[in-house]
Amino acid sequence: MTAFERIDTLFDQGSFEEIDAFVTHDCHDFGIENKKILGDGVVTGYGTINGRLFYAFCHDFTVFGGTLGMYFASKICKIMDHALKQGVPIIGINDSGGARIQEGVEGLGGYAEIFHRNVKASGVIPQISLIMGPCAGGAVYSPAITDFIIMTKSAYMFITGPDVVKEVTNENVTHSELGGAIIHNEKSGVAHFIAEDETDCFNILRKLVSFLPLNNLETPPKLSSNDDPKRKDEILNTILPSDSHNPYNIESIIRAIVDNRDFFEVQKFWAQNIIIGFARLDGNSV
Repeated sequence: MTAFERIDTLFDQGSFEEIDAFVTHDCHDFGIENKKILGDGVVTGYGTINGRLFYAFCHDFTVFGGTLGMYFASKICKIMDHALKQGVPIIGINDSGGARIQEGVEGLGGYAEIFHRNVKASGVIPQISLIMGPCAGGAVYSPAITDFIIMTKSAYMFITGPDVVKEVTNENVTHSELGGAIIHNEKSGVAHFIAEDETDCFNILRKLVSFLPLNNLETPPKLSSNDDPKRKDEILNTILPSDSHNPYNIESIIRAIVDNRDFFEVQKFWAQNIIIGFARLDGNSV
């Protein structure tokens, strides 16, 4: 999808309002002054998801490879400030090559401003990152310190690419081995969910935010449940083995207890001895 198609898919139809649509960079080096594109490679704004307010930014890989410059960063920082003041979540759709090399230290300074806001918002509002393309450098530092990361199977996130690894360490490594979705879910633990494609990624996001409060002062949303809280489940009588040394499926117990057997697992395969996820009991998020 294009950046605007991703935004349209993310938000409720017709609810998105773009901010700073006409911003362009102010760099005058390396010929980049002859190429100025409105928006400067990132779409920022706000809208509703299932009727609830969210702020979001989306990298546009077709503009300078989605790389970040000073004004690009200022657009993201602006909506992060708004989100923190209003107490609503921030969603980042990442598809970027990192810092814009033509802008030098100003681009790196822009990342510092974003990281600072990531830390300020931590524990106050939910921060969710969607990795939807090859992301490198600063484009993965910020997502890595957000609360949740959803990666599509075709996406990558690494500090630097295989060519640089080869040059420095003389080690041959593929993009998938270095920063693919499987690696970050199974081994590094950086990512939390794997999506089959972009549509699946947005579906996972919508389900995830349905469990989350807008900020740390609100309670999670409560949904009416048609699951009888007094129902009985015979599996609970038989699932525990008579021999305490034998294993059993803890997920089956969770699903037997929660509303409608609906357990939304956080896919941290690297922690083989624990299951983490979201569910509801009598309509309440747990």
